[in-house]
Amino acid sequence: MTQTALAGSPAAPSKPRKPFYRDLAFQVLVGVALGVLVGYLAPSVGHHLQFLGDIFIHLVQMVVALIIFCSVTHGIASVRDLGKVGRIAVRALVYFEVITTFALVIGLVVVNVLRPGEGLHIDPASLHGGGSTTAPAKSEGFDDFLVGLVPTSAVDAFSKGDILQVLVFSVLFACGLASLGERAKPVLDMVGTVQKTLFWIIGKVMRIAPMAAFGSIAFTVSKYGLGTLTSLGKLIGVFYLIVVLFFVLVLWPVSRYAGVNLLKLLRYFRAELVLVLGTSSSESVFPQLTSKLQRLGVDEPVVGLVLPTAYSFNHDGTCLYFASVSVFLAQATGADLGWQAQIGLLLVLLLTSKGGAGVSGSAIAVLALTLSATHQIPVSSVALVLGIHSILSAAFVFTNIAGNCVATLVVGKWENAVDRVRLHRELDTGYDAAA
Repeated sequence: MTQTALAGSPAAPSKPRKPFYRDLAFQVLVGVALGVLVGYLAPSVGHHLQFLGDIFIHLVQMVVALIIFCSVTHGIASVRDLGKVGRIAVRALVYFEVITTFALVIGLVVVNVLRPGEGLHIDPASLHGGGSTTAPAKSEGFDDFLVGLVPTSAVDAFSKGDILQVLVFSVLFACGLASLGERAKPVLDMVGTVQKTLFWIIGKVMRIAPMAAFGSIAFTVSKYGLGTLTSLGKLIGVFYLIVVLFFVLVLWPVSRYAGVNLLKLLRYFRAELVLVLGTSSSESVFPQLTSKLQRLGVDEPVVGLVLPTAYSFNHDGTCLYFASVSVFLAQATGADLGWQAQIGLLLVLLLTSKGGAGVSGSAIAVLALTLSATHQIPVSSVALVLGIHSILSAAFVFTNIAGNCVATLVVGKWENAVDRVRLHRELDTGYDAAA
């Protein structure tokens, strides 16, 4: 009887699949491909298209600090359990330090074994890398780092877009709001409304992401040329191998531990991952990551605290970049960098890799700062990697995004703050923007 009724009942209407050409990831890939063609075939045109990428990045930067403030404030103040907030923060920071250390070790080991810079015999005096890049400010100590966490004013932190300072102010504001109890509800509701408004803005901004990727890639290819971009192919090949090893040796088992299929997770965030390949800026996808992680079933307080913190402290791909490129430049310039010096370099990188949170192009400045701190690798040697930095940054920003998503899920698992049924349903069906 039951079987007959079931057999006779109408099937649930299936939602029509969105045409592939309307998928943002596909559109961004088309933009990248067209950008390469224009940059190569019409470099005089491509050289003037960088403004498309700049406008997109500026539009995102315009709201990203406010989104961090709203996400952190709403997430923490909604909990009203400051002990839980502290526990989440400590667990997240411990996880970040362990994983970034693994990243640095993998980068150092592989670049020492394959030695891509050996035999180049570059004279640092012959290099011309540009003023500010080759002459960084003095190396900051740990005390300077701690002082820099605290803004001189909240307005200054937002105006500079300093994620670390915005994060510190947001946590303090949220804790103060949580201490007020029910009296904080009107402010909390307003913060939630502002957050939804900012996400609407980002949704509209994302529509020009393919144009931004097109302009950025066209400019890169027109300025450096395909020949220049492949002249240091060995370093590129070694670095991409290091990235693959990090995914296989670290992110894959950690994802398994979190109960997540890494390939399905990457598919779910494919639009964001493809976008950062073109823009080389993880800032450009922060709002989308926040929304999607909550949609995967991760509690808002975990997402609101872990993801912004990860943007400053969990630079997995950037650590791979710093470790491999630093040793490559030492090999290329003949600097004597033994294992003891490389252990010291690792310790320096654990600090300097926390700078430049998500800002496009900041890795070059932080790399120069790191080299100056070693007192062995010529800072002017940074000029060697300027031509291929875009290719390398595409891989390490991609890795940063994937690592931050995995980190949020791991901390969510530790806090029992993940709806497992919803998580697996979303990953199995894939992201549907219309849902």
